[in-house]
Amino acid sequence: MSEDAGEDLVVKPHAVARRPGDRMFQCDATAVCRVPGGTRAHALLDGVGDTRAVRAWTRTAARRLARAAAGHGDAAAGLRAEYDRYAADPARHIPDHDLPAAAAVVAVHVPGGLFSVAWSGDARAYLLDGP
Repeated sequence: MSEDAGEDLVVKPHAVARRPGDRMFQCDATAVCRVPGGTRAHALLDGVGDTRAVRAWTRTAARRLARAAAGHGDAAAGLRAEYDRYAADPARHIPDHDLPAAAAVVAVHVPGGLFSVAWSGDARAYLLDGP
């Protein structure tokens, strides 16, 4: 990702190691967003299902989550904002809805050393301290 100081909002997918197993479609997605001022958010979604629709949704949702978290400067606030946006969709209140879903992990670094991590669903993040 470019480090140009004059660059506006940047959201990019990043390469990660994946082992799809017997899945037809890789439904996990990652994204990184850096906003002016240097705050950076990394998002990872583990899509539920194995379809083109889930794959497309998780790719978009990862970018939205990274953008929201970077914009809020806080992982939990960004995750909550995106969760609330999806939860407001009336179709998600229909029993047995068939809308995509994912477990999510997001980490945010704000220049000056502030770092936050949040997750939702069957996902977790570990902060390792050491060499």
